[in-house]
Amino acid sequence: MKKYMLLCWCLGIWAIHAQPAGTRFRALVLYENGGHHLAYSQAARGWLDSLAAAEHFAVDYLQNTDRIDDVLLADYQLFIQLDYPPYAWTKKAEAAFINYITSGRGGWIGFHHATLLGEFDGYPMWQWFHQFMGGIRFTDYIATFASAMVIVERPAHPVMQGVASTFRVEQEEWYTYDRSPRPNVDVLAAVDESSYRPDSKIKMGDHPVVWSNPDYAARNVYIFMGHSPDLFHNENYKKLVANAIAWAAKTDR
Repeated sequence: MKKYMLLCWCLGIWAIHAQPAGTRFRALVLYENGGHHLAYSQAARGWLDSLAAAEHFAVDYLQNTDRIDDVLLADYQLFIQLDYPPYAWTKKAEAAFINYITSGRGGWIGFHHATLLGEFDGYPMWQWFHQFMGGIRFTDYIATFASAMVIVERPAHPVMQGVASTFRVEQEEWYTYDRSPRPNVDVLAAVDESSYRPDSKIKMGDHPVVWSNPDYAARNVYIFMGHSPDLFHNENYKKLVANAIAWAAKTDR
């Protein structure tokens, strides 16, 4: 066990499970460990650890992209981008990630900050990721937060099975984009902007919040909601995420 932990430390990875016999798959989680998403990341990590133990999969964590390459990703059947933005990646990591997704080497789930697409902190738009997310660009967000109703559009999809047809998210920033990704993706759920409490003028009309892009070989799901740690007290949200993990981790089509 000590040798395994030392190896993980040398790779820049902290693995919480020692890959016991019977492990169904391995997930790599790239997560934001700071800023105003810290509380969400910490809650998500604790919940993921518990789910992994119950469902017999392994989870490893990274806080930056320095170690990501083709060799590393070959060990994982699922890549989770947990509030980590699509900029400031190393070029090696970008190339390995593109290969992972386009070749269907594993599945992908992105949360919240994964659609912070544009020019940020001196970094240009990552054009490939821009297309992967349906050709959208971040424009605004509700900085004061709002609760809202999420409406499931594809209840028969494996990611949505067992999730209520509508459910309320109590605290979220609700990003807006320059356009709806709907023409380019398979929308699984959208937010009802008329249900914002308190109301906000920051709206985009057709507002998908959960979707998958069928044009890529990897099973992929983007889930916008991912700011408040209170989401892990929301049974519908937890069901949605657990479903997404089970679906995206499969290598069969």
